[in-house]
Amino acid sequence: MGYLIETVYFLTAALFILGLKRMSHPTTARSGIIWAGYGMVLATVVSFVHPQITAHVSVTNYALMLIAIAIGGAIAWYGAKKVAMTAMPQMIAIYNGMGGGAAAAIAAVELLKDHGDKATAPGTSVLIMAVAGALIGAVSFSGSVVAFGKLQELKFFKDDAKFRFTGQQKVNLAIFASAVLLGLIVAVSHSTSGPLITLFFLLALAFGAMMALPIGGADMPVVISLFNAFTGLAVALEGFVLGNSAMIIAGIIVGSSGTLLTLMMAKAMNRSVSNVLFSNWAALGTGEAQEVTGSLKPMEPQDAAIQMAYASKVIIVPGYGMAVAQAQHKIWEMCKLLIERGATVKFAIHPVAGRMPGHMNVLLAEAGVPYDYITDIDEINEEFATADVALVIGANDVVNPAARNDKSSPIYGMPILNVDYAKNVQVIKRGKGVGFAGIENALFFADNTRMVYGDAQKVVAALIQGIKELG
Repeated sequence: MGYLIETVYFLTAALFILGLKRMSHPTTARSGIIWAGYGMVLATVVSFVHPQITAHVSVTNYALMLIAIAIGGAIAWYGAKKVAMTAMPQMIAIYNGMGGGAAAAIAAVELLKDHGDKATAPGTSVLIMAVAGALIGAVSFSGSVVAFGKLQELKFFKDDAKFRFTGQQKVNLAIFASAVLLGLIVAVSHSTSGPLITLFFLLALAFGAMMALPIGGADMPVVISLFNAFTGLAVALEGFVLGNSAMIIAGIIVGSSGTLLTLMMAKAMNRSVSNVLFSNWAALGTGEAQEVTGSLKPMEPQDAAIQMAYASKVIIVPGYGMAVAQAQHKIWEMCKLLIERGATVKFAIHPVAGRMPGHMNVLLAEAGVPYDYITDIDEINEEFATADVALVIGANDVVNPAARNDKSSPIYGMPILNVDYAKNVQVIKRGKGVGFAGIENALFFADNTRMVYGDAQKVVAALIQGIKELG
């Protein structure tokens, strides 16, 4: 039986790795998710016959496990089917938090367990791994809950500034150090004291929340990726504690991929991970930002449609405003009209556009936009100078020229899309508000930019009508 289980775990690992590999390209991403899903089903099924479980679990326990799987699976299925694409980032955040919470719960069971016979009790090194997994998992859980609240724009989490105070990092460090110290005491002394372990978990949860609360919405893509890496690491550590190779492999894959994605996202913002975690946008500049000169120049949708209809090359820059308005279907409908008129159309995606990595790609895929039309910042930036029209839909900081030329700006040094190099720029925006960085966008005041105000879906519908009327 042992050889069969290990063989299945090896197959599970292969499916996880192949699935992750296929997720690296849009055309194979869906099948990659399915392959990884099959691996997870295999790992779950074989766990029911694992010797460590069959030796200690009763029929009643099996029934409870099956009931828990059925309830959790039903909730996840319903939630995934019903969630709006705009809410996908917060769903990912909370599901990721559940993974960290599960790892912490496994650790809690192991730490509170009275093994009785010292000969069969886990060694200090195993308990240290259990404590480390508990700490990281609890931090991931509470931090992800906070990320969910911020992304969902719940009232309590809306004002980032109210969670910032003098000496905050010292307080956080004290909480973290206290949690680590208590965890070491539990591991080294082999203590099963309920109050001591409970205090350890409370401190770990508090640290996760305190770490995430002051972080602004613009940094959420990086934070979600980081907590994802934390969850993977916690699962891997608890896999070592339980001697479960499937958990070890899955945790290492999730942890390593989450870490790489976190570093890539931070690099896309030209910031370090520590800067994201321990600073805020307002603290990044070297002084007062340069005053934006010029004026906002409104344009009616009918006039924008004429300019768009006679363009030979159009580049679309989607942002979170597109997601909020659910305008991706209308945008693709407009693009197909332009393509029929002989125009070249491309979509330019900034790595941190939206609320999570790949957010814009997911929305465009939902609308049926072929992958060949979607380009990233490195592929498209040189082409803006040859574009007749660049259409910005709900994006702000990722197209702000201040990142390129204003050293005092909070976003200085962040790679941006070179939208301002286009011959004409149209910006669809609901109002005159600023982006996450809290600064005016110099692009909106440029001579070649026109503002088309209104809900993105309604504005694009008007553009479509205007283009059709031109024949």
